[in-house]
Order: sequence, then structure tokens, then C-alpha cells
Amino acid sequence: MIETKTLLAHLPTSVWIGNKETAAAAGGTFAVYNPATGEVLLEVADAGADDAAAALTAAAAAQQEWAATPARERAQILHRAWQIVIDRRDEFALLMTLEMGKPLAESQGEVNYGAEFLRWFSEEAVRINGRYSESPSGNGRILVTKEPVGPTLAITPWNFPLAMGTRKIAPALAAGCTMIVKPAAETPLTMLLLAEVFRDAGLPDGVLSVLPSTHAAEVTAPLLTDARLRKLTFTGSTEVGKILLRQAATRVLRTSMELGGNAPFVVFDDADVDAAVDGAMAAKMRNIGEACTAANRIYVDNAVHDEFCAKLTARMKALRIGPGDVEGTQVGPLITDKQRKRVAALVSDAVDKGAVVATGGDSYGDTGYFYHPTVLTGVSPDARILREEIFGPVAAIVGFDGEAAGVAAANDTEYGLAAYIYTNGLDGALRVTRALQAGMVGVNRGIISDVAAPFGGVKESGLGRESGSEGIDEYLETKYIAFP
Repeated sequence: MIETKTLLAHLPTSVWIGNKETAAAAGGTFAVYNPATGEVLLEVADAGADDAAAALTAAAAAQQEWAATPARERAQILHRAWQIVIDRRDEFALLMTLEMGKPLAESQGEVNYGAEFLRWFSEEAVRINGRYSESPSGNGRILVTKEPVGPTLAITPWNFPLAMGTRKIAPALAAGCTMIVKPAAETPLTMLLLAEVFRDAGLPDGVLSVLPSTHAAEVTAPLLTDARLRKLTFTGSTEVGKILLRQAATRVLRTSMELGGNAPFVVFDDADVDAAVDGAMAAKMRNIGEACTAANRIYVDNAVHDEFCAKLTARMKALRIGPGDVEGTQVGPLITDKQRKRVAALVSDAVDKGAVVATGGDSYGDTGYFYHPTVLTGVSPDARILREEIFGPVAAIVGFDGEAAGVAAANDTEYGLAAYIYTNGLDGALRVTRALQAGMVGVNRGIISDVAAPFGGVKESGLGRESGSEGIDEYLETKYIAFP
């Protein structure tokens, strides 16, 4: 295992433009913190508007040549990048644990998951197809082609520092688009290391830039109004997504949005309760609960409610809390003290409205941003925790009676990203999955993300799809050519 000091000593920490580190135009830096200790890991260059302009100039200059690069060559670069990430998995895993907080075992899982987007889209790059047909009227021929959208801006969140980058970068490069990435200020180091990987994999100059910054609006707003930018892809909150959509609308900019979630986890009366508890632990506690697909609202039929609550509480209470790089840790810190206070406020609001704390319900330790794994029962329908994305290790449980009530409760939200159900009836599973208003549904499964499957939501959870064979379409334009 690589030593922390050795890893940090060799990381890129500057703005990344034109395949190399470049000092930020304004010369400023910002600190990246370890959420387990509150200590500074490194100082990173703080990009501004001038850096954004330089990155877009580089992307626009490289776009035509990159689009004309044979698909096989683009595929080979992506495949080499996949191999390098796998070869350096220990570095990536430790780095994500240090800057984001997740346990090392989860970081290692993210390396495998995130790297797989590079391999998957290396294979999709050579399968971009059009079509040819005769016009039904007999007066001509129809040729349909797919072409890269062009220079793209990607804005990524902090909770999956590698996977949220590769899930956007890989299909864009496979399609022939150049890309600028603005990573979250909390976790820029993983994205900078990934930029170095792409350089080593042979990616041409200008095709990929990374702009770490604490001035998100200063960096992104000028890009969104520049005619050279052709696409925006964003993962983050619905609130910020709406702001970006309004800005993108001025130019009718192509967008894809993976926004907030409020995932229901519904346990019906015929479910295998032990299996449902296993699934709830996976769906709730993956990434310390800091995932848009996390089980946010747990609805349990009253016929199995007490048994489920008792077993889930025992499992949550037994989890080991600590720094992610300590062996045996199962629950790491939340990303910031602000986020920990927000989770605490949601719990307090629920308790004030009648919820019972079965376990947890408070912060943990004197250093870092830890919060005890928590189970709340008897949560009132008007509690904020049922309306807002928790992004923390808190399971809010509500009882219900009958299938119709469970489905109605699950759909009672403006969001529609993921949903989970546990039932042993095939007919019921098919009926409920059809009725649920969500872009993704797990049936007797607590983990549903898959590189080969489309990821995205409905309602206020977003626009478009990432990953799967559908993922590359977000970076392609369809052109119709009429022949006589």
C-alpha cells in the first residue's frame, strides 16, 4: 500500500490545460481538507474566468482533429487509460478516502466501477452507427449519421470523485468531443490525477482540461455564454441544476442533468425480511449515505414493520465508525461540518415532529465530521427528512398498509431518480415497477448502478441518461442527409 505522504507529494495540484499543469491565471490557491481530521491535505490552484477561457480555446482548437481521429484510436486511448487506473488503483483508492472520507474498501470498489466506464466506452466508440434507407415515397434516399456534439463542459460532484468523472469523460471522448471538467472544490485531487492518467494514455493536447476552483459561477458562466461550447453535463443538486438550465437556455445549449434524488425503499408484506434488511443496508449506507441513489425514505408494510425495524437497527448499531484509511472502518466522516450539521438538523426536525430514535441520532468523536448511523421510526409525513435528500447515514422508516399505499407514498415526491422494492411476488413486482415514477428501480436489490445500464431519472431528478449503450448518445448529434 502506498504511503499517504508519498502519494500527496507526487500529485498534480495546478490547473490542467493542454495536457499539462498550468498555474492559475490569478495565482490563487485553496485548501483541500481531510474530512476525517479537518486537516489540510494540499493546496490546489484556484481557477478563474481566464483559465476557463484558455481551456475552452484549447478544446475548440482540438475539436476538429479529435472528432476526425479514427474511432479505433479513440478507443485505444480509453482502454489504455482504463489499464493505467487499474494499475494505480491503490493510489486512487487512498486519495478518494483522504479527500472524500469513504472507507478504503468502498474507495477500492469505486476504482473498479469508475475505471469500467473507460473500458465500456472504449468499446462503444467503435459502435457509433447511422442508417441508410429508401424514402417510402420513392423520391429519394435517407442517410442518417451521428456526429460529435463538440466542446463540452462537465461539472462533477464530490461524492464519487472518480466515477462521476469517468462516467462523463469516457463517453464524450468516445464520441469525439473535447471536454472541460470543473470538479467539486471538496475533491479536486482525484480528477487532477485522472487528467495525468489521460496524458500518459496518449490523449492529444487540448482534448481534456480540468479546472479546480472555489469560484464555480466565475468559471462556468462565461463558458455557457460562449458560442464555442456546445454541451453541458452536470451532476449535482436540483437547485443548482435549475440555475444551470436557465443559463443554458439563453443559447439553447445541449444539456444532460443528473440531479437530486429522494429514493423510496419499499418493503411489502410478502418480502423476505432478512434479504430486505441486507438490501436496505446496501442502499442506505453505500458511500456513508452520501449518494443520490441512497434509500432516503424507507416504507415498510406494517405486517413486517417491527421485525424489519429491529433487525435494521441492530445492523446499523453494529457498524464501525472511524477514518476511512483505518482497517475495519465501515462508516467514515461526512464531507464537511456543514453537511454534518445539516443531517443533524433533519434528524432534530423529525424528532420534534414525533419520530423515535432507535439508534444513533448524534455526532461522533471530537475530530472530523462523523455522525452515528441512525434509525428513526414513526417519522411524520411532514418531516423534512422525507422531503429533502439526506446525504448521510440516517434511515427514516414509515409504516404503511397495502400495496396501493406503499406505491402512493413512494411516488409522493418531486424527484424520480431511483426506487427500491422488496417482494417475493412476480406479478406484484411487475405491477409496482410499472407504477413507480423513477428512472431506475431495484427489485430485491440494494445496489443498482451498472456501467452497462442507463443511469438517470424523471421529474426533477434530471434529463438524459449516463452509462449503458445510451450514454454515448448524449454526446452525439443526429444528422439527416437527403440523396436523390
